[in-house]
Amino acid sequence: MFPIDRPRRLRRTAALRRLVAEATLDPGDLIAPLFVAEGLDAPRAISSLPGQVQHTLDSLRTEVAELARRGVGGVILFGVPAQKDAVGSGAYDPDGIVQVALRALRDDHGDDVVVMADLCLDEYTDHGHCGVLATDGSVDNDATLPLYARAAVAQARAGAAVVAPSGMMDGQVGAIRSGLDEAGFPDTVIMSYSTKYASGLYGPFREAVDVEIAGGGDRRGYQQDYRNRREGTREARLDVAEGADIVMVKPAMTYLDVLADLRREVDVPLAAYHVSGEYAMVKAAAERGWIDGPAVALEQITAVRRAGADLVLTYFARELAEVLGS
Repeated sequence: MFPIDRPRRLRRTAALRRLVAEATLDPGDLIAPLFVAEGLDAPRAISSLPGQVQHTLDSLRTEVAELARRGVGGVILFGVPAQKDAVGSGAYDPDGIVQVALRALRDDHGDDVVVMADLCLDEYTDHGHCGVLATDGSVDNDATLPLYARAAVAQARAGAAVVAPSGMMDGQVGAIRSGLDEAGFPDTVIMSYSTKYASGLYGPFREAVDVEIAGGGDRRGYQQDYRNRREGTREARLDVAEGADIVMVKPAMTYLDVLADLRREVDVPLAAYHVSGEYAMVKAAAERGWIDGPAVALEQITAVRRAGADLVLTYFARELAEVLGS
């Protein structure tokens, strides 16, 4: 008689479980999204993102230093400007809030911390869309691309090691790569939000960056349809062909199938963004005592790694670094 298969043997102790774990999570796998705002005297709490704030420049520097101390792999900056306009000029203004913050962090850390900058216009436009608008009110894809290239050069010049175009404009990676190379920044990394879905999970983020889409509109005309799976692989392949160094799936938990697809299809590093709504749901349930918040956060982010992500953008970065380092 053959012996009975007893896979439980490998689960008997914590040491055995750790030894044979298929997916691992380390603080160095995590990227912390951070918001920096103009005109604040003190950090401002974001009500729908418990534990997250709009930072002043000083509080941002303190937070990044603490994240680096905990071993977090990097940070990505989102700007909250005091003024907005139709073309999102703050995104590429050398004295825009993100460029100022990038220079400060570069002075503080040099190349010891991977500092990334989200690259889009929505935080800076008065209409809340990710690109400039045509006369009919639609987003003008081709007119937007030169502005993305200008923003990339401004961010690289200010010290960003990685620029992260998130607007889902066709051809954005190629335009940015050309702009960076022509400006003398061939080593600046492009992490493209290549596979970004029009999701209901972005609400808390829009509070965090003070974005409201004019007229109650949405971004379904340029972000991906949540019903589609194959489209995600197509978008990622296009971005890699245009020069993306890293590609991303956003949101994370709702699109683990897409994430697993991309892991099989592309050979560049793969990121996933555990977005504001995913974070907020865990926080809300934990506050009510319905779940163990830290345990669920650890389970979810590990699941994102298990599905194939090399790095995970998450608002849990600091908390998980503490748990993983203990």
